[in-house]
Amino acid sequence: MSDLNRGIMKFDGADSPTAVTISTVLLLGAIVALIIWALQAAYAVN
Repeated sequence: MSDLNRGIMKFDGADSPTAVTISTVLLLGAIVALIIWALQAAYAVN
């Protein structure tokens, strides 16, 4: 069992490259969306 298959990720295939890629894309996308929203809220852009 790898370290990625522990904690809240307790399902078979949690450490597969596909699952890791999807999780990474979702996480980075959320971070980018929050940064864009924060910049638009702080500065009157558009």
